[in-house]
Order: sequence, then structure tokens, then C-alpha cells
Amino acid sequence: MDFTLLLFYGFGAVLLGAALAVILVRNPVHAALWLVLSFVTAAGLWLLIYAEFLAITLVLVYVGAVMVLFLFVVMMLDINLDKLREGFWGNLPLAAMVGVAMAVEMVLLLYRGMAEPVASPGAPPASFSNTKALGAVLYTEYVFAFEIAAIVLLVAIVAAIAITLRSRKETKYQDPYTQLSVRAGDRLKIVKMASEGPSQTLTDAGGAPK
Repeated sequence: MDFTLLLFYGFGAVLLGAALAVILVRNPVHAALWLVLSFVTAAGLWLLIYAEFLAITLVLVYVGAVMVLFLFVVMMLDINLDKLREGFWGNLPLAAMVGVAMAVEMVLLLYRGMAEPVASPGAPPASFSNTKALGAVLYTEYVFAFEIAAIVLLVAIVAAIAITLRSRKETKYQDPYTQLSVRAGDRLKIVKMASEGPSQTLTDAGGAPK
């Protein structure tokens, strides 16, 4: 057993433990931090198969951007943990079925990998670019799946905007069409008033003005 295989088993064990902690801990902030650890260990697994681009993308995008956003949302919202756990046992049978199905799939994949061992290609040459190879495969062999994924993400973005867009009575909105179609007569009104004479100052008996 070489050092690379030891690293694989170590990263795999930490990843499984962190993933379990994400769904078992009660504090949402702690769950987000465990998810950060799982992303970092997954990036380590990518590095073991010489996929540096995927590893650094996972760290920068998910750990550096998405998880920071999650932490901001979790820490800014007043989450009621008791209400959040309502209905947990009601959803447990469905969740257990999905978990068992995913476990069976992973066991079958491991069994297939052990039954049909594939020789490791080893370290790529120094001139090899995994980013270029990934782009070539993504935009040639899997271009249709890539376009479908882009459409699904676009629909999800539009749906999120449509769900969160609500008109509130206390909020003031601007109507550009009304602003552009306004006339000068609607904004300025000239009122003619009769001129008044000079004012006369009333004085009392002592001569001082009242």
C-alpha cells in the first residue's frame, strides 16, 4: 500500500465523517462548517487523480463563495430550530429509501471497480493540461448535456426571481413609462392672483407698531 492510497483512504474517511456531521448536527452554522470540510477533502481527492483545475474550482467557488453566502444567510436569519425539526420523523421513510438506494449504487460501483480493476495511468506529462482536456471533452462529447444543464440553471434562476418578487404596498416603485409620458402642464401650474396694495402698519396711541 503506497502513500497515495493511504491519502485516498484518509480523505475518504474524513469526507464521509464530515458529510454525516452535516446532516446530524443541530446547529446550522456548525453544519455549514462541516460542509466546508467535506468540500476541502473532496478537493484533495481531485488532486490525487491529477485534476487540479476541478480541485481549485471546488475550493474557490463552493468554499470561497457559496459557503460564505450560506454562512451569511444562516447567521443573519433567526432560525427556529424547533420549528425546523418539525415533520422530521414524517419524512424519515422517504429519506431512508433514498439513502438505501444511493448506498446500493455506491456498493455496486465499488464491486464493479474491484471486479474489473483498471490500471492507473500514472502522473501525466508536464506539458499536459487537464483544463484543456476537460474543455475538449465537455464541449464535444458532452455538449448536449452541458446545454441542458445550462437551460435547467437558467429556468431555476428565473423561477427564484419570480417566487421572491412580491409587490408591497409600503414600498414605492417607479414607473418609467409614466415618467417619460408626463407633460409640462401636469407638473407646473401657473395661478394668476390679483395684486395687493401696500400694507399699512397699525400703530397704537404711543406710536409703536402693534
